[in-house]
Formats: sequence, C-alpha cells, structure tokens
Amino acid sequence: MLNFKTISYAAVAIFCLLLIGEGFLYVSLWWYVLLFLSWFWIVMIGSFSMSWGLFLKAFTSNSKMEDRKVAITFDDGPNPNYTPKVIQLLKDFDAKATFFCIGKHVEEHPNLLEEIVANGHSVGNHSYSHSTLIGFKSTEAWLVELKDTDQVIFKVIGTKPNLFRPPYGVTTPHLAKALKVTGHVVIGWNIRPFDKALKNPEMILNMILKSIKPGSVILLHDTHEHIGTVLEQLLQFLKKHKYQMVTINELMNDH
Repeated sequence: MLNFKTISYAAVAIFCLLLIGEGFLYVSLWWYVLLFLSWFWIVMIGSFSMSWGLFLKAFTSNSKMEDRKVAITFDDGPNPNYTPKVIQLLKDFDAKATFFCIGKHVEEHPNLLEEIVANGHSVGNHSYSHSTLIGFKSTEAWLVELKDTDQVIFKVIGTKPNLFRPPYGVTTPHLAKALKVTGHVVIGWNIRPFDKALKNPEMILNMILKSIKPGSVILLHDTHEHIGTVLEQLLQFLKKHKYQMVTINELMNDH
C-alpha cells in the first residue's frame, strides 16, 4: 500500500541525489521536471484511489471472504423519488445494504432515514454538503462537515454513524487529519459502475457482474431514475447465484 510520506521522502531523496550528481556530471533540468511530474501525478491519482491508501486507510473489500457475501452501498441520499423504491426492493429480496447519507438531505427527509434504519440497513456519513469543491476544504472545514452530519443523523435515529465515505472518493491530508479527530472508519469500494453517469442500465449491470466476487463492495446511488431497474436485476442475479447481501459492518467483521 502506497503512503504519501513514503512517496514524498523518496522524491526528496532522489532530488538530493540529483543535486549531488551535479558535482560529478551534467544533470539535465528535465530530470528535475520529470521527478516533480511523477510525484505530482502519483499524488493526484492516489487522491482518487482509496485502495492505494495514500493519505488514509479505507476498507474497499474483504479479500479474505470465502462465503458468498457482498455489500451493496448507496451514496448521496436519501432521495424521496428513489430511496423508497430501493428500500422496497431490498426488502423483497431479503437484502441488507449500507446508505451513505448527505447531511442536508437527511435534514430535508428524516423520515426516509428512519425507514432505512427500521429495515435493518446501516447508515454512514457522506459529508453535510457534498459540494463540488469539497476536496479543497481545510481540516477545520472538514470537521464541520463530518460533525454536522453526525449530529443531524443522531437527531433522527439516536446514534451517530461510525462509517464515512468521502464524496467522489477523494482523500486529502486535511481530510485524514479531520478523521483522526472524529474516528470514523473510512469505506471505499472495489466495484464502481458509474451508475449516475451512465444512462444504460444493462451497461451498468454488466460492469458490476463482470467484477462480482465474495467480499465485494458495490457503489451505487439512490438518486437516479434507473436505479430501480439496475438494483432489481442485480438482486435477481445475486439471489440466483446464492449470494447474501449484507451491511458493510458485517462484511468487515466477517473473515
């Protein structure tokens, strides 16, 4: 697993070697440019790849899982237009899931959060605002996002979530520092079918099915018009192939 400090120390060490090399032979400026660009792109890609663990550790799947268990997760809700349908489908197939909720949406639709919990599903923190530029927030601003969402959820269901999923899957040093204060367990995924961007349910489903295996964490969104079609067909497939759909908590704790 990559680590931001290790990569940065390695870049500094190579930079020092290049400087030392200047005393013995000519070192082109392009070597310094290449070093910086390499470091920059590794950090950029790592910021969007939680499985790398560049800034913080995240649970993305249970690779030790031998039983046919998977975790279906939903981001960005609750949404009055689609969340009720998702809850009903999960109930029809005796499936459990994990909903990573946006704080401001919980404030607007507390009854949906109550329904999610009443049906045995897990709830996670997905920030309060989910703003487009949330990845650029300071540690203090991240603490506000995390704590405000925890408090909103607590007011509705009486408990604070211990799980957190970063909006867009973006991690930063500031977020890592904030999470050390709040103590949330960070949850990622290993199957992302881009269901919000793609408009073809069959394409979305195929992206999931080609990667499904015991211990997988599937990222979906209960915020778009084709989630019902995708979820129903996915649940039919999982049931046919004897998979059990469990919460993130159960998938993490089951070895």
